[in-house]
Amino acid sequence: MKAKTTLRKGDVSTSRGGVLVGGALMAPDKDLIDNAMGSADHTALVAAVKAAGLAETLKSAGPFTVFAPTNAAFDKLPAGTANSLVTPEMKAKLTTILTYHVVSGRFTAAELKPGQVLTTVEGEPLTVMKNGNGLMLKDAKGGLARVTIPDVISSNGVTHVVDAVLMPTK
Repeated sequence: MKAKTTLRKGDVSTSRGGVLVGGALMAPDKDLIDNAMGSADHTALVAAVKAAGLAETLKSAGPFTVFAPTNAAFDKLPAGTANSLVTPEMKAKLTTILTYHVVSGRFTAAELKPGQVLTTVEGEPLTVMKNGNGLMLKDAKGGLARVTIPDVISSNGVTHVVDAVLMPTK
């Protein structure tokens, strides 16, 4: 009798080489957007990326490091904020917030060190912090996001799932 292995959230699959996020296997041969589209935990992020017109950019060669807030992270925003951000008149603000979650280059969790300052595509810094055995990010306003699933490898970068929406000062 063969043992059956069940993947849990964030577990690495040795058979297909991906990580389970939002109920879907994130495959290293898919780009950042195609992987995010498969995650039930990232529907708000995918909708926001599409509304901001950033999907094609994040499908390009990159590489990029994306700190991807979950739906629950968007739910922590003040009431109505997430819905108002995806309206056409808020596109510039939405783009600013989303590009604040992206860093040029591929940075795995092992390469992110406490105290390291990352310059986002938006232009402002994110500071890497230690959280027990894991990582946290401190945004420009002093807000914190915990990395809940690190190292989701895609063909054009790496995603780290975070539990808060990071905010730039702009």
